[in-house]
Amino acid sequence: MREAHAEDARSEAKRLILDLLGEERPTAGTLLKEAHSVLGRERTRRAAELARGAPLTRRSAELAAIAALFVGTGELGAGWWTVSRGGTLPPPEEVLVKAASLDPWTDLTVLEMLAAWISDDVADAIWGPPVGSADLNSWQAEDRVALPEGVRAGTRLVVAFDAGGRLDAVVVARKDDDALGSNLDFSSLRYSRPAEAQWSWGVAAGLGPHPLPDEPGDPYGDPVDPAAATLLRDWAIRHGATDTLAGPAWENRGDVIAAVERVDWMWRSAEWFAWWRAASALIDAETDQLARRIAYLMG
Repeated sequence: MREAHAEDARSEAKRLILDLLGEERPTAGTLLKEAHSVLGRERTRRAAELARGAPLTRRSAELAAIAALFVGTGELGAGWWTVSRGGTLPPPEEVLVKAASLDPWTDLTVLEMLAAWISDDVADAIWGPPVGSADLNSWQAEDRVALPEGVRAGTRLVVAFDAGGRLDAVVVARKDDDALGSNLDFSSLRYSRPAEAQWSWGVAAGLGPHPLPDEPGDPYGDPVDPAAATLLRDWAIRHGATDTLAGPAWENRGDVIAAVERVDWMWRSAEWFAWWRAASALIDAETDQLARRIAYLMG
C-alpha cells in the first residue's frame, strides 16, 4: 500500500512538472536554464549560489524553491522582485541579495521564504486575499475563521492553509443560535502554480544527486565514514530494503543519497525516520549528530 502511494505521488509530480516546466525528469541544469530565461542572469546566478551553499540533503528543496520562483515570476512579471511587501518588508530582490530570512519565516531558507511569498502572491492575484487561515492538521470544518461584516449565507470566502494553498469557507446560517457561521469546503482545496511547481519538482526530482552546472569539484564524490555507512546500509537491509535498493557499498555522499532515494524511507514504518536522520548526518558530514543519531537508532 505504501509503495503504491509513493508511486502515485511520483506520477502526479511528474505530470505536474511536465505541465509547468515541460520536463518529466527534472534536472538542476534544465531548471536553471529555464529559470534564466524568466528570472534573468543575475537572479538565477544568486539563486544557484544559495542552492550550492546548502547542505546536500537540502539541495533538492532549494532547487524546488527556484522552480516556484521561476513559475511565479512568469505569472506576476519581473516587477514582483522590486516591490516592497506591504510597505514593511523589503523587496524580494533585496532579500535575495542579502540572503537573510525575516520574521516570521526564520525557519525557512531564503529561497524557501521567497517561494512562499510568490506562491501566496499568485494565489491572492487569482482568488483574492484570504479572510483568514486554517491549520488543516485539524479537519474540523465548522467556524474556523472570523466572518467579515456584511456577509450572507451562501457566500464563499477564501481561506489560506499553506503557502499558495487555498480553500473556501461557505457561510451558513446556524439554526440553533440564529447566527451565521462557516464550514470549510475541503473539496475546494487548491494551490497556486508556484506552490505546485515547488512540490512537484521536489517529488519528481527526488533527493538527488543534483550536480549544478559549473560547480567546482563534485561534492557528491566526497567520501563518507565507512563504518557508519556500512552500519546504516545493513540496518536498511535488515528492515526491509532489498540489496538492489540499498545498492553497492556506500563510499561517497552520492552513493548514500542515491540509496536514500531508492529505499523510499518516508513510505515505510516509523522507525525509518530515525534511520533517515542518521543517514542525513552521514551525508552532510555532521560527525557529532551522526554519532548521537546512530546511537539512538541502534538503541
